[in-house]
Amino acid sequence: MATAVSEAVPVRTRTRVPLPPKLRAPGWYRAALFEVLGLGFAFGMTALVRWLQHIHPIVSGSAVTTVALIVVPLFFIVGIGCCDYWVYWAIGRPTRPEDHSTHGARTWRDYFRVNTDHKVIGIQYTVTSFFFLFVGGLLAMLIRVQLAKPGMQFLTPEQYNGVFSVHATVLIFLFVIPVFAGLANFVLPLMIGAPDMAFPRLNALSYWLLPMGGVLMLMSFLAPGGSFASGWTAYAPLSTTMPLGQMFFTVGVQFAGFSSIFTALNFLVTIITMRAPGMSFFRMPLLVWANFSTSLLVVIATPFIASSQFFVLLDRALGFHFFDAFVGAGKNGNVLMYQHVFWFYSHPAVYIMMLPGFGIISEIIATKSRKPIFGYRMMAFSLLAIVVLGFTVWAHHMFVSGMSPWIRIPMMITTAIIAIPTGIKIFSWLATLWRGVLHLDTPMLFALGFLTMFTLGGISGVMLAMIPFDIHVSQTYFIVAHIHYVLFGGSLFTIFAGVYYWFPKMTGRMFDDRLGKLHFWLTFIFFNLTFGPMHLIGIQGMPRRVAEYAQKFAAWNLFISFSAFILGLSTLVFLYNMVVSWRRGPRAAANPWRGMTLEWQVSSPPPVFNFDHVPTVVGGPYEYGVPGAVHGIFKKPDAPQVTAGSSSGVATQERQE
Repeated sequence: MATAVSEAVPVRTRTRVPLPPKLRAPGWYRAALFEVLGLGFAFGMTALVRWLQHIHPIVSGSAVTTVALIVVPLFFIVGIGCCDYWVYWAIGRPTRPEDHSTHGARTWRDYFRVNTDHKVIGIQYTVTSFFFLFVGGLLAMLIRVQLAKPGMQFLTPEQYNGVFSVHATVLIFLFVIPVFAGLANFVLPLMIGAPDMAFPRLNALSYWLLPMGGVLMLMSFLAPGGSFASGWTAYAPLSTTMPLGQMFFTVGVQFAGFSSIFTALNFLVTIITMRAPGMSFFRMPLLVWANFSTSLLVVIATPFIASSQFFVLLDRALGFHFFDAFVGAGKNGNVLMYQHVFWFYSHPAVYIMMLPGFGIISEIIATKSRKPIFGYRMMAFSLLAIVVLGFTVWAHHMFVSGMSPWIRIPMMITTAIIAIPTGIKIFSWLATLWRGVLHLDTPMLFALGFLTMFTLGGISGVMLAMIPFDIHVSQTYFIVAHIHYVLFGGSLFTIFAGVYYWFPKMTGRMFDDRLGKLHFWLTFIFFNLTFGPMHLIGIQGMPRRVAEYAQKFAAWNLFISFSAFILGLSTLVFLYNMVVSWRRGPRAAANPWRGMTLEWQVSSPPPVFNFDHVPTVVGGPYEYGVPGAVHGIFKKPDAPQVTAGSSSGVATQERQE
């Protein structure tokens, strides 16, 4: 009998080919892969929705681009590694143990990846923001070439509108606002004795949202029809009817806005919950007060500009009618409402761009004059007063908009009133300087330059609060002069002062003070020669936002353009000084300025986790000239505790607030 022999049937098994390690690990390779996936997702999702809605053609370049502007940056952020920890937690997988491998900078490459160290993030913010400063400055040079003489030179009117729109937008949303966040990111936890920010991963995400917004805005030049050209205000209905490039602004502002909101929330929680023992609110340095006030402004105000641009996005992409130019069947939008929503953010935004600078100036003037800040508590209260009053003056930007005439008077009054807390700060700084031992090095020169330039900008601001004068000059170069005296002579001077002041702490190197002083004098002189004459031609009626002008303004415009070129070249002195000093500058001492605040009590640059021992704050931050005054002390963890009523140890050093 034959025996049946069963043959083994081969079983097909699928071999799983893992992705290469570089594509699985967070970083630039995975980010590039995810960008491709994001573009495919945008293409597929758009085609699917249009097919289901019976919209033809199914594939629309404009629709795909609109979706991709939102999706691709988000995919990049996930790919670079900003969201790994949260994604693991959300899908139920074990979260990775914190080994601090993404904390701190050991090589220059660590600045080009996701990092949770607030000091690294501060430098990332600052360097990225200065990149956008130079981009915006180059666009300003194009503007001045065009305006050097009457007539069209090399830009068409549409191209000119695009250049000056991107110039203003880049410098406001991608330089002035985030560079203050960068400086505060580095300094603020050190100042309050904290080892890091309250939410390090959110801090990293906040930074990486910023370059996404910047790249989108600059890529608008590649869009069909050119870049967005509706100014940095993007007034509707102009912004709802312009070519596709306008969408790059609408979405880019959202990324920059979320970056600001996340950073502000982080600052607020850090300041409220992570101050060192003994640091009450009235022992905080004024820079901390300034960023506390600014963060309140950002959290309250920034959602308004986000909503305004979200409404524009819905108008353009989905055919909504929030801001229709004309009412009628199916159209009941309100163009004027856009301006109300926009300026309810954008006037507080002026103080978002100023209050951190006020804090920087307070630190520098106190240290460089070796005197306590005059009226410390009033300085702190004036910051909070500006926060409150900043929300009561938005409509002074709309005196010529056609809004109800009755609202002009209260807005004129509140605009004049808000000069009071600002004036308090000016007089306090002057009183601090009075009979001080002044050290006129580079940071101090920029601080003094700020005092003069911002005061002049404030005087023209009070003039513009007056309704008849504002109506007369509203569309002239007087407005251009005013905003540059406030934001260049104000904000940028404080930024330069802060960078020079904390450069030794951030890099561990000293800069060349001679080059720093050269940079100051070139900037100070040619800033005034550039923007001072704009007041004159503005009073005479030269319109702003135009690519050509009447022959009678030719001489002044040629002079302004020549001065602007030298002003632009002066920033190259700053760039050279920073780069060379960072690489080969003399080693910096821990406290080269003999400051009293806590960041100067650790090494330069600081340790990875800031402090080897937790500091205890025992006095005010500005008690210069007070014998034996100490702001903070460092005690080892095993130090004996001081009992109540003891007359030794820390208790003997404590001061009443």
